[in-house]
Amino acid sequence: MAIRFNAVIAVFLLIFGLLGFNLYRLQVLKSDYYVSRAEARNAAREELDLRRGQIFFTDRSGNEIPAAMNRDYPVIYAVPKEIKESVAAAKALAPLINADEAKLAGDLNNPKSLFKLLVDKATDGQIAQVKALDLPGIYFDTKQHRFYPFSDLGANLIGFVGVNSENDQPVGLYGLEKIFDKTLSQGNDVRLTIDRNLEAEAERVLSDLVDRFQSPGGTVLIQEPKTGKILALANVPDFDPNQYSKYPVKDFMNQAVQLVYEPGSVFKPLTMSAAIDSGAITSSTTYVDKGYLVVSGHKITNWDHKAYGKATMTNVIEHSVNTGAAFAEQAAGNATFRDYLKKFGFGAKTGVDLPDEVTGSLYNLDQKNPPAIAFANASFGQGVSVTPIQLITAFSSIANGGLLMKPYLDASNKPEVVNRVMSGVTAEEVTQMMESAVNLAGVATISEYNVAGKTGTAQIPNFGRGGYLPDQYIHSYVGFAPATDARFVILIKIDKPNQTLAAETVVPAFQQLAQYVLNYYNIPPDRIVRQ
Repeated sequence: MAIRFNAVIAVFLLIFGLLGFNLYRLQVLKSDYYVSRAEARNAAREELDLRRGQIFFTDRSGNEIPAAMNRDYPVIYAVPKEIKESVAAAKALAPLINADEAKLAGDLNNPKSLFKLLVDKATDGQIAQVKALDLPGIYFDTKQHRFYPFSDLGANLIGFVGVNSENDQPVGLYGLEKIFDKTLSQGNDVRLTIDRNLEAEAERVLSDLVDRFQSPGGTVLIQEPKTGKILALANVPDFDPNQYSKYPVKDFMNQAVQLVYEPGSVFKPLTMSAAIDSGAITSSTTYVDKGYLVVSGHKITNWDHKAYGKATMTNVIEHSVNTGAAFAEQAAGNATFRDYLKKFGFGAKTGVDLPDEVTGSLYNLDQKNPPAIAFANASFGQGVSVTPIQLITAFSSIANGGLLMKPYLDASNKPEVVNRVMSGVTAEEVTQMMESAVNLAGVATISEYNVAGKTGTAQIPNFGRGGYLPDQYIHSYVGFAPATDARFVILIKIDKPNQTLAAETVVPAFQQLAQYVLNYYNIPPDRIVRQ
C-alpha cells in the first residue's frame, strides 16, 4: 500500500515538475521568442489593418452608393528578425515572387526588422509555391486595397490611391482621393453630392458626343443653382482607377477645374447681365448693327457675317451677335464690365473641393491701360480664359436670382453664398432673353418646360504664332430648366468636333440630358406659368 501511494506521489511530482519546467521554458528560456512573435504580429497588423475611409455617390432617394471602397487581397510578408539564413531564403524566394535576389537578401538580413512586405496582391500560385518552401519567418495574410466598383465612372473626379515612397503607406494621388486624403486615411468616409445615376447619364451623353463628332475630349457638369451642389461631373478622356498605371498621365486631368479655354459666345448673357444690372441698357434697348464694329482701329465682325440692322439686346442673344455684345459692354463701361466679371468669379478659384484648380485669366483686362479692343473681345468671350466650373457657377447665379453660390461636392458641407452678382430683376430679365434664344432656335426646347440657354462656338488660340487656329473650335452650351424656377444647370463642352456649329453638336446633347434630369427628379412642367 505504501509503495502504491509513493508511486502515485512520484507520478504527481513528475507531472508538476514537467509542467513547471515547461512553464519555465516558455516564460524564461523562450520568452524572447514569444515576445518577438507578439511584436511581429503587432507590426504586421499595423501595416496590414489600415482601413481607408470609403467615398460614396448618392441618388435621388439619399442612398449611399460606394464609389471607392476597400477589398482584401492576399499578401506575403517576412519577419526578418526570425530569418537566420537570409541569403538562402532570398535565393529560394526571388524567382517565385519576381524579386531581385540581392536586394531581397539585403531586406531579409535585418535582425531588428519585424515586418517586410514581399508580395502585394499575391496570386494563388505564388502563395502555394512559397508555402511549399516552408521557410521560417515567412507569413501569409490579407491587406486591404482600394477598389473602384464602377471602374471608370467618375474616375477623373474620384482619382486614385498610390503608395507613399517614404513610408509605403497608401496616399491619395489625384482627385477626391487626394484632397480628402487626411480624412480618408483616418478611416472616415466621404459622402458626395454626386448622383450616381446623373453621373452615369452625363458620361454616356458625353461619350456618345465625342465619338460621333470625333472630338478628342470634353466635359459635362450638372449643378444645383440654389445650393452650388455639383450633381455630375464627367470627362473624356477618362480611365479605370483600378488599373491607373496603364494610362497616360494626361487622362487623369479633371478638365472641369484644370483646363482653361476661351468660352466664346456663351459669355454673352454674362455681358448682358453686367450691362443691364448696371442700368446701362435693358433687354429692349436697340442699336443698329452694320455687321461690323471698329474698336481702336480693330474691326469686329459677326460670326455669320450678317448685318441685323436695328436690333434689341434680346435679338443679340437670339442671333449671337458679336457687335451687339460689344455695344452692351461699351454701354456699361470697361471698369464696370470688368468688375462684374470678377463678381461672377472669373480670374479666381471657385474654391470647389477638388485639387489643383486653376484660376483662368482676365489678364488682358487687368493689365495697365488695357486697350478698348480687349474689353470688346471679352464681351463675346475672346481674350479671356475660364474653367468649366467657373462658367457653370456664373450661369447658376443667373438661374438663382442673382446669387452666386460656392460649388461643392462634399455632402457634409452647407450651401455658401459667395456674393450677389445682380438683382433678382436683372436675373429674370436675362433668363427671359436666354429663353427667347432657345425658343427661336428650337433645338434645346423641351415640351411643357421653359428652357434658358446659350451656345458658344469658340476659337482656339494659336500660342505659337498668335491669333487663332484655323477651322478648329470648342463647342459649349450652358442651359437651365425649368427656367421659371431652375432646379439644375447643365454645361456641355467638347473640343475640336468635326462640325462647325455648336447647334449641331452640344445643343441636342443638352436637350437629351436635360430631359433625363427632368424625368429623373419628376420635376413638374412650368410652361403653364409663362405663355
